[in-house]
Amino acid sequence: MLRALLGLGAALLASLALADSPTWSGLRDGVLYLRPSAWEQLDIRWRPAWQAEANHEQLYLLDGSGRLVRQLDIPPGGERGEQRLDLPTGAGDYALHVPGYSFRSYDVSHGEASASQFEPAKLHFCAEVGDGTQLYFRVGPDENVQLAGKHYGGVHGLRATRLSDGMQVELALKRHDAYAEYDKASLPLSAREETWRLELQGSGKAAFWLDGTANLFALSAKALFRPQWQPGQVVLTLGDKDLGPAPRLGTALPYGVPDATGMQQLATINGKAGGYYSFVDVLPRQPQREIAFRQAFQQQLGIDQDITLLAGTGRRAVLDADPQTFAGLDAWLADSARLPGKGLHYLAFADEPNLNYPDYESFARYFDAMLQRVRANPGARAAGVRIAMPASSRLLDGPFRPGAEQRRGLDWARQLLAAHGDEIDALAWHEWMQRDLLATRRYRDSVRQAADLVGLNLDGRPRKALLLDQTNISSGDSLSPYQQNSQYAALWWASVVFNASQDGLLDMLLWFQAQDEDAYTKGMLREDAAASPKPVALAQHFLLQHWLGHVQALDNSAFEVDALALRDGKRHSLLGVNKGVRQQAVEVAGGALCAARPSLRLFDSQGLERDWPLTCENDRARFDLPGESLFALRWEAT
Repeated sequence: MLRALLGLGAALLASLALADSPTWSGLRDGVLYLRPSAWEQLDIRWRPAWQAEANHEQLYLLDGSGRLVRQLDIPPGGERGEQRLDLPTGAGDYALHVPGYSFRSYDVSHGEASASQFEPAKLHFCAEVGDGTQLYFRVGPDENVQLAGKHYGGVHGLRATRLSDGMQVELALKRHDAYAEYDKASLPLSAREETWRLELQGSGKAAFWLDGTANLFALSAKALFRPQWQPGQVVLTLGDKDLGPAPRLGTALPYGVPDATGMQQLATINGKAGGYYSFVDVLPRQPQREIAFRQAFQQQLGIDQDITLLAGTGRRAVLDADPQTFAGLDAWLADSARLPGKGLHYLAFADEPNLNYPDYESFARYFDAMLQRVRANPGARAAGVRIAMPASSRLLDGPFRPGAEQRRGLDWARQLLAAHGDEIDALAWHEWMQRDLLATRRYRDSVRQAADLVGLNLDGRPRKALLLDQTNISSGDSLSPYQQNSQYAALWWASVVFNASQDGLLDMLLWFQAQDEDAYTKGMLREDAAASPKPVALAQHFLLQHWLGHVQALDNSAFEVDALALRDGKRHSLLGVNKGVRQQAVEVAGGALCAARPSLRLFDSQGLERDWPLTCENDRARFDLPGESLFALRWEAT
């Protein structure tokens, strides 16, 4: 009895201490930096926000050198939860990453003597707050700073007050038709460092951030600090084993032949794979409409594998097995037979059926009818046509719609394989909304689980081709120019490529899309006369210069640096990306490196390529890798 009372008393004291602790409430997307004053504990509590029952999540706690201290895995489910993490001193400033898009709302508390600051994601909503929430931020001398925000139906205004003299800046947040539009206001210049108080007007979803200075907010003025980026260390150890072929990289391609300038820009970024839409209501009216661009991309870009998604005009996703759809399918098959070049042409009967069709049964009936139609075409397989399914919206988690827990791409694919396994050639899916640079590791998880689903043959290869044929930082038009048009996209794409390719299981990996289109500004190329490349296009070009045919085993000690080892015979490439701002000391071990006299190229944070110094002794190559940069180490074995 006494033990029970003591335990109850301890729990009550703990809850009272938590109530008095500094608490960040309702975090959804951003990084919380923590500076503990002594050894203490971090309390994390979460509650469902939207579709938590269909989506699992990961939070990452890093120390001051960028090492992973703890990964918090939260399985699908609508339950609330909590976790307590230790924060020993002497490890520098910690960073707790809450990757967006988040399906839960997180409350984080720590000791009263410690300091914390939140770096919100820009443009996307980052938290759910109560009315009148107040935060503090700091502006350096002579910094040109803009306070920015976006209205998501919750917080509708921002008021910033300079503490030194009471000067105020008001910013009303308006509704905007385009997702990428937002409101901003300039803060007055000051010759000295200034501290400001920010008041969030309204409750609910909040999006606020700073441009021109550190994008950091604290719960009190005394909690403000400048995070220290201690250098990191990375050890990359090459293995001897070939894990499998490297995937073909590419993009979704236009529905027409570009002009000479556009074709030239596409040639620098498209690799050997491409994605298409084919419109079943267009082809019967315009026979051979698609021959021109499919042949041009095949001959001028060297596309030897592609995937086509059937749709209606305007990318109408729900098709019926009716005469018009059959006519469109027959026309597409005839076009494929007329293409002069060789290669594989994967065909998916629908675009993201788990998102768009009323239920699995509706899609399964349609899929069966379309599959029988292809089987009845005697020349389809000889023309390189292969069947891909289901081209789902996301694989491991549900699509963004009600009832998502019943619509997981992996589950729909499992049912289709059970019904038509021998007639299906590939598993295809689209991956969206893993927007955080550290959360890209989940691409490796999705490829591995796709391989587990289809099974491996005696050579250790997946029994069906695995095609990640559409992916981007965000889906639809929910796009942030801070991500899409900056070095962020270059880092994100390189990280996705390395994680998805890591085990040699994937056959195709496509960025969606090649060029901006109206509100869909997520192309590698801008929608201008020069089809000018964005940083992600330059990064793709950098990767393709050093891309080889086979994935080599590689051990990587780092968390903020992703890497991929490739080889063709005696030729070797080791590609990597530093996703953080800190400098990393990289050491590469394995094989007779120094005798091969390796060379190093850098793709820096400004998108510029250059040779980079390294040292090599005792068969270990060493170099310092700047923040937010890519590298390529090349050598030819002796």
